[in-house]
Amino acid sequence: MPKKNIHPEWFEETPVYCDGQLVMKVGSTQKELHVDVWSGNHPFYTGSQKIIDTEGRVERFMRKYKINQKTEE
Repeated sequence: MPKKNIHPEWFEETPVYCDGQLVMKVGSTQKELHVDVWSGNHPFYTGSQKIIDTEGRVERFMRKYKINQKTEE
């Protein structure tokens, strides 16, 4: 049995706001939440993320540790 009066109040339908707009409702110990980023505007989830790899990380790693990259044919 949990102890009484030690747990925070639980809100089943807590509104989550991003840029002043309601984006979802979740369960939380806060009455309302204000966020800067959520999956609806994050570049990773919206597909607008651009990964710029000018030198190639794998090639740089191979060169750094002097590993000969063998290709299987």
